[in-house]
Amino acid sequence: MASAPEKIGTFEGRDVLEAVLESETGVRIAVMNYGAVLRDWQVPVTGGVRHVVLGFDRFEHYPAHSPYFGAICGRVANRIGGARFALDGREYRLVANEGPNQLHGGPRGIGRQLWNMEVLSANAVRLRLTSPDGEMGYPGRLDIAVTYRLSGNTLRIDFCAETDKPTPVNIVQHNYFNLAGEGDVRDHRIEVNADAYTVLGEGLIPTGEIAPVTGTRYDLRTPRQLQDENGNPVDYDINLVLAERRNLSEPVATVTAPDGSLTLRLKTDQPGLQLYTGGKMNIPVPGLAGHRYPRFGGLCLEDQNFPDAINHPHFPSSVIMPEKPYSHWCEIEIG
Repeated sequence: MASAPEKIGTFEGRDVLEAVLESETGVRIAVMNYGAVLRDWQVPVTGGVRHVVLGFDRFEHYPAHSPYFGAICGRVANRIGGARFALDGREYRLVANEGPNQLHGGPRGIGRQLWNMEVLSANAVRLRLTSPDGEMGYPGRLDIAVTYRLSGNTLRIDFCAETDKPTPVNIVQHNYFNLAGEGDVRDHRIEVNADAYTVLGEGLIPTGEIAPVTGTRYDLRTPRQLQDENGNPVDYDINLVLAERRNLSEPVATVTAPDGSLTLRLKTDQPGLQLYTGGKMNIPVPGLAGHRYPRFGGLCLEDQNFPDAINHPHFPSSVIMPEKPYSHWCEIEIG
């Protein structure tokens, strides 16, 4: 068994705990019970180890400065337009936290609460959280469990949730990856198996249109760097529609470090992938190992249902029911 979780801070009068997972290949991942956050991910490289996600050494920076670094986001991650939706003939008004819209479940989404943590083994930990009926405006009690399991260079994350009444759910991992360990991500190479994207309107809310990526900057079906023809970072914040009849044992996204030393491969059973390159980042405090995180300092690959799916009936349904619980898995390999 891994050692018992250690106290690393306090939040709302309760202990913030952290467990460290280790694999036989020397990979180390630190997970907090605050937001079920993956705080640090260290991978062996020639000459030492490299931090491949953005995070903070000090817990107190998370509530004050974190743009969801490593968090598990929801109940409904991404955006809900107008912070409202209708379900079974009733309108629900949510707590808005990004202009008129709701982002990542609201100001007290699941990524900003303390979870219960259970160490399962030296390389696995499970976190649980109950979101009560009406929290942030959502119907139904939601019992959530997230399991992190590290094997070799691969982290598998299993998400599940049960409810006592119909409610929308979209729970995602929100890691910011930087395979160089510092600087911005413009020189990373990315490939995504997505033929289409959800077109955005005002406030980054989908219009409902699903358009082909052909001829757009969202065509990442062949590897390309995250920079434009002038060498400037590309500001991505878009939901890519993953190929429907794909082989789930194949990665939907592949990212390569600028020096070619590390490659990230992400597999998922979800229909969408939010690609975000950190264009809104403005971090005034030091990150892991004292690194300063610039704008475009990290790359998010949030495997998910489509944003605002609850308000677009032709999108994949985000509604779960007592007899139809939520489940979702992803695997991220970095090595």
